[in-house]
Amino acid sequence: MNHPLLFEINTRCWLRLLSEQAGREVTLADVPDSEFVRWQQLGFTHIWAMGVWTTGPRCRLMCFDGGNMEATFNRLVPGWKKEDVPGSPYAIAEYKVSAALGGEAGLKAFRKKLHAHGMKLLLDFVPNHMGLDHPWATKEPDHFMQSPGPGAGVFEQETVLGPRWLAHGKDPNFAAWPDTIQMNYRRPETRAAMIEILKSVAERCDGVRCDMSMLLLNDVFARTWAHLPDASPAPKTEFWPEAIGAVKQAHPQFIFLAEAYWGLEGRLQSLGFDYTYNKTVYDLLANRHYGEVQPNLLSCPPEYLAASAHFLENHDEPRIAPILSPAENRAAALLVLGLPGMRFLYEGQLDGRRSQIPVQLGRWPDELVNEEIATAYEQLLTTIKDSCVGRSMATLLRPNGWPDNQSSRNIVAVLWQKSPVEFDLVVVNLAPHTSQGVVVLPVSDLASKHWQMRDLLGTEKYQRPGSELAANGLYLDLAPHHAQLFRFEPHTH
Repeated sequence: MNHPLLFEINTRCWLRLLSEQAGREVTLADVPDSEFVRWQQLGFTHIWAMGVWTTGPRCRLMCFDGGNMEATFNRLVPGWKKEDVPGSPYAIAEYKVSAALGGEAGLKAFRKKLHAHGMKLLLDFVPNHMGLDHPWATKEPDHFMQSPGPGAGVFEQETVLGPRWLAHGKDPNFAAWPDTIQMNYRRPETRAAMIEILKSVAERCDGVRCDMSMLLLNDVFARTWAHLPDASPAPKTEFWPEAIGAVKQAHPQFIFLAEAYWGLEGRLQSLGFDYTYNKTVYDLLANRHYGEVQPNLLSCPPEYLAASAHFLENHDEPRIAPILSPAENRAAALLVLGLPGMRFLYEGQLDGRRSQIPVQLGRWPDELVNEEIATAYEQLLTTIKDSCVGRSMATLLRPNGWPDNQSSRNIVAVLWQKSPVEFDLVVVNLAPHTSQGVVVLPVSDLASKHWQMRDLLGTEKYQRPGSELAANGLYLDLAPHHAQLFRFEPHTH
């Protein structure tokens, strides 16, 4: 089984940086070959080109309010200009590739080059809402949630049916997004229209990351919009199985990745999603609740973990470099990369970038590369690429301690096995102190051979009789924030 290694790029910022480096305008149509070669060398299997769709002028104008957003731009990119702010890629005006990024032809060329280098393309699907500039705002207002009159989170819109009060998109726990319009998933016509859009997106990529996927669940939607009832009957079926099924009928290998929270990840997996965000483990790592990571992972059914997307960064989260020390960062990175499921990294994470930018901004702040972090990621990714990790059967192991030493709780161990004589072991001590434990290796015929253990990320080598490993397990003694990848090989005398 192959486990995807996904790299998210902020397409607009990335192309801007490439253009500055090349001294010419670079679009998706003519990205330098060196970018694809680099991703291939690091072992990435999928590239998520975040933010390729067209945004519109109404949404863009909302960025220039003279308030908090402009203050953020001033802090991050002093001297920014209005052309540096294309607006939110999650307030979509049209599911067509922005002309500034190379248009549809540019995307097609980009995808072709990815395929030529053994990688696949993910794009955004934003099912919950559209941007203010979408043509449906005037031509198909019934696709959106409506209010009988003015109120919080609604705005007046002139439409072919006359003036209407349309609702802005929202997460029930936060204020509405004022550059968006909320889709009405009570209506079969709206669902059908969104499935057609999804099918059109699927013709242009190999997978989608579905924004705020849990908001479309019938019970979640009903609670969120209970204050705006309409004549539509409550849906009898969920949207996602129908939508995912419609795409996979034509594209069986197509990948669906759900941005999902609130403990609803398992439900979304059961409705057809291939992968869902593992925000729980991210939160534990980012908040340094290290002793809770291993118990959480071990409590997850293997099939749930294998359908989870593990990450330390994405465009919605703060940069991890200012939060974790380089040693903690390296340990957490090996943990994320060493788990079964989708492994998920973000542009700039590999260089130790420290500034999180709003998605409305189209250029990165100037930052120096953190050489220690960059070297660590280079080693991790190139080593893992030539290991069993991500390319074989994974088993999460339970390190055992003893009554007067429970530090084993801080150790995460994952066995990746291709065959009875070909397996690697990821071991990570997340704690800021030494941790010890014993793991049992579930390897058939372990006892009949003498084994050499070699740390692919370091210099340590050991030899162990298989009979000893089978009888007593493997003893681990790990320094603070230590991360190792052991290759096991039969040793011949």
